[in-house]
Amino acid sequence: MAFAHLHVHTEYSLLDGACRIEQLLDRAKALGQTSVAITDHGVMYGVVDFYKAAKERGIKPIIGCEIYVARRGRKDKVHGLDNGSYHLVLLCKNEIGYRNLVAIVSKAWTEGFYSKPRADIELLKAHSEGLIALSACLAGEIPRALSAGDFEGAKETALRYREIFGEENFYLELQDHHLREQALVNPQIIRLSKETGIPLVVTNDCHYIQKEDAEMHRVLICIQTNTTVADENVLEFGSEEFYVKSDARAVPGLPRGGRQHAEDRRPMQRRI
Repeated sequence: MAFAHLHVHTEYSLLDGACRIEQLLDRAKALGQTSVAITDHGVMYGVVDFYKAAKERGIKPIIGCEIYVARRGRKDKVHGLDNGSYHLVLLCKNEIGYRNLVAIVSKAWTEGFYSKPRADIELLKAHSEGLIALSACLAGEIPRALSAGDFEGAKETALRYREIFGEENFYLELQDHHLREQALVNPQIIRLSKETGIPLVVTNDCHYIQKEDAEMHRVLICIQTNTTVADENVLEFGSEEFYVKSDARAVPGLPRGGRQHAEDRRPMQRRI
């Protein structure tokens, strides 16, 4: 199988993603990749342009979104309790999945917005058909539980998502952006996969096209957070590995075995 990026943020991940759609697809084509996903944060504004541009280049477009999941219900909006949320990547398998993803994202904005557009478990259960879910980056509910040392909590969450989306439609994400926290969490994700039978998928959290774009992306984050590059408290990704990588750039050391989703069979991701 050919390699494909399944976790990608375009310019429509406002002040976070720096992958221009045309440049992203040109890069994928130059790398010999025949399909690529779009998974912007909480929005689907770029989907139509992405789809058309991918088709023009003979690349299979995979439509998706990295949604925010409320810690409680999407309609709960109490300061101090509901400010935070978890990341979850959703990918469309077919037209039914596309329509369900549109419904989830729309209701996350119209019913769940509180700092961010938030979905919840109720919404996911109602619109799970035709979707594939990935456990996301370090900001996902499962990696956060593992980071806190709560393996049983992570396991319970993983089994819940598998029940919602189905055995063939939920994957645990492995990412390696040379971050210390990922080095600690990844062995636990592998253990979780072995104990539950939930398959692994290795992804790279793409936020810019080339490695040398990391500094430009750092400036973008400063604009988002109203800080400067000289500010000691500026939000840092912690590495320069969040670019559109070739198959050959897959990070060694993560397992190659087990079922993996779509075209990806290699490792590589962060938080925001």
